[in-house]
Amino acid sequence: MSRTLMFVVNVDWFFLSHRLPIALEALRQGYQVHIATGLTDKLDELQRHGLVVHPLALDRSSAGLANAWRTMVELWRVFRAVRPDVVHLVTIKPVLLGGLVARLAGVPAVVAAVSGLGFVFMARGAKAAVRRWLVGGLYGVALGHHNLKVVFQNPDDRASLAKLAHLPDSKVEMIRGSGVDLTQYGHTPLPLGVPVVLLAARLLADKGVSEFVQAARLLKQKGVSARFCLVGSIDPANPASLADAELTQWANEGVVELWGQRSDMPEVLSSAHLVVLPSYREGLPKVLLEAAACGRAVVTTDVPGCRDAIDPGVTGVLVPVRNAAALADALKGLINDPARCQVMGNAGRALAESAFDVRQVVAAHLRIYQELIDKS
Repeated sequence: MSRTLMFVVNVDWFFLSHRLPIALEALRQGYQVHIATGLTDKLDELQRHGLVVHPLALDRSSAGLANAWRTMVELWRVFRAVRPDVVHLVTIKPVLLGGLVARLAGVPAVVAAVSGLGFVFMARGAKAAVRRWLVGGLYGVALGHHNLKVVFQNPDDRASLAKLAHLPDSKVEMIRGSGVDLTQYGHTPLPLGVPVVLLAARLLADKGVSEFVQAARLLKQKGVSARFCLVGSIDPANPASLADAELTQWANEGVVELWGQRSDMPEVLSSAHLVVLPSYREGLPKVLLEAAACGRAVVTTDVPGCRDAIDPGVTGVLVPVRNAAALADALKGLINDPARCQVMGNAGRALAESAFDVRQVVAAHLRIYQELIDKS
């Protein structure tokens, strides 16, 4: 008997980069797979994979009630029309809005993927505490489905949200990130020439891009020979996005190279000596898993998600968040010690093989789907 799986994701490119292998394995196992998502230019690619696509007017830049209501109405119609056996909600808005609608529409089983808790859980002060309490209440309602699993990527997010939303252990699962294809991201030797120090991410303030640029500036002033490269693009729908003018200023100054958005990440990472992510908070950053698979040492921040993606002191180095001077010191130490970079990179590949293989991640999700369907 055919089973129907539906993903709800805020935007199509995120699904393709982070959840596609799960969908493809579900198709292989006989599921009908649907996706409700905000569309950019990926419709043809989604349909080529055999997915049934339901466009969703989900405005990532808006926190307004009107947009939320419109999205909920769309989801209600889709859920009632498709009648999926299990719905997989990915990222914050789909989890909150989709979780509410799934309960109202009588969806038999729900998987909610919490891949980072966002700015509400990073902010400090009394107002932030009130917001967290309110968001926790919303999560409590959205995640109140009787047949549900919430998938966390790191223990800090699990502890924070499970407490706020009163989630019992029976509804919680830990899966370390979205995994990495170890055949696509091969272990390669360090390249020759001037060391390339790489930050690959959406160009958002909370990815620590400014701290990376400040660190690069400090090291250039000290005469450290290295190329500091930014890979990625701005994200105008995100309120934390950097501006084109700021990037142009940095490039004109000569402090960093702008490589733009790239689709050949295995080659990009293999061209680097060192991979950096000075983020303020993450779920479990995919680029650090990919860096490990390629045998690259990592410098990242001692915050939830980032610290869970490395073995500190073995596969990479942790630095304090929002601290460009400490970041510069850590980078300098590794730039000047290629042998240590190689040792850390080798350990990173071993870590990727043991903990981050995408096949493990896919199998864990398919197991959860079947367990929930069996309980329906």
